[in-house]
Amino acid sequence: MPSLPVLVLNSGSSSIKFSVYEAGNGERTKLFEGAVDGIGTDLGTFWIKNADGKKLVDETPAVPTRAVAFKLVADALHSGEIPAPAAIGHRTVCGGPTIRDNQIITPALINEIESYSDFAPLHTPIAVYIMREALKLFPGVPNFAILDTYFHRTMPEVVTHMPIPAEYSAMGVRRYGYHGISYESIVYQLQPNVPEKLIVAHLGNGASMSAILNGQCLDTSMGLTPTGGIISGTRTGDIDPGIVLFILRKIAEKTESATEAADKLEVAVGKKAGLLGVSELSNDMRDLRDAINAGNAKARLAVDKFNWTIAKWIGSYVAELGGLDMLVFTGGIGENDIASRAEICAGLAALGIVLDEKRNNVRGEAVISAENSPVTVRVIPPAEDLIIVNHVVRLLSE
Repeated sequence: MPSLPVLVLNSGSSSIKFSVYEAGNGERTKLFEGAVDGIGTDLGTFWIKNADGKKLVDETPAVPTRAVAFKLVADALHSGEIPAPAAIGHRTVCGGPTIRDNQIITPALINEIESYSDFAPLHTPIAVYIMREALKLFPGVPNFAILDTYFHRTMPEVVTHMPIPAEYSAMGVRRYGYHGISYESIVYQLQPNVPEKLIVAHLGNGASMSAILNGQCLDTSMGLTPTGGIISGTRTGDIDPGIVLFILRKIAEKTESATEAADKLEVAVGKKAGLLGVSELSNDMRDLRDAINAGNAKARLAVDKFNWTIAKWIGSYVAELGGLDMLVFTGGIGENDIASRAEICAGLAALGIVLDEKRNNVRGEAVISAENSPVTVRVIPPAEDLIIVNHVVRLLSE
């Protein structure tokens, strides 16, 4: 196969990340990567690095809108310094009930994805915008939607079906699960020795967990939306539905329309809750650790709530898997917060999880379990862009 530059686009609520890989002749070589962060602010960041890690661009522009942010990326991609892509892969958080497989992007597909924006409201609107712009920016270049939900398609119906009236199930309300590309990348990196019974904790500002049996997803914590599951930086995770109804009624007392009330509720449970809501300080674990060291009780409670919730889910997944061979931490917190890993695992010796304090004193990839631990505990950074490239190459050959 000749040269095959593949562009990966990964958008979030306030950022656009991108990378370019050489994928010809079976290669997977990262040539460039970059990001625009701080969308919606007057002081964002825009950087690009080459394969050697040298920064080619390092700017702090105003990025008030996603259009301004994507233009920075588009101009860089057309500058002549970065190879023109032969194919483009888009991280797609959710395709809804009708789009279950990774596939080529068409205008009709974008419209279908957009119709289920409520399932991932922080991610889908900017993703569909970028899809449309990419089709115009690179005419004739195949674009592919690579779904976070794809990895979770193996979950059984008893896991995915929600205990709700059938009319809402018919609308597509079910457990989808997210961070699937991250989980798939962990399984990929563990090959050819993928443990039979594996739990992966993807811990970052968005946090979730998956129970993986023989390399396939058995269960995952996030549900219909990324707000479900374990507590995250600004998301509640699973809570009593009565709490949501109580908050909605209180909001409705001061709003004029149901739509406005729903929008405010979405902000309350998705952007002001979680670590931020409990600590009343920050959704950043680094800030919370500093505050804990300074004696901040609310920061301590927020982090304790985070770690307690994760430990509880690990226990439930051990029961679901019928045992455990390996626990993997990934994501920004999972890779870098030594104290959180220790606190999560501190009470799990009965499940065979025993950390080695010295081994755990590390950031990045490592085995951190003790020699006598029945369960292996590892830290493995995700390789999401690589998985997207792999899917793009596979789809090009079909």
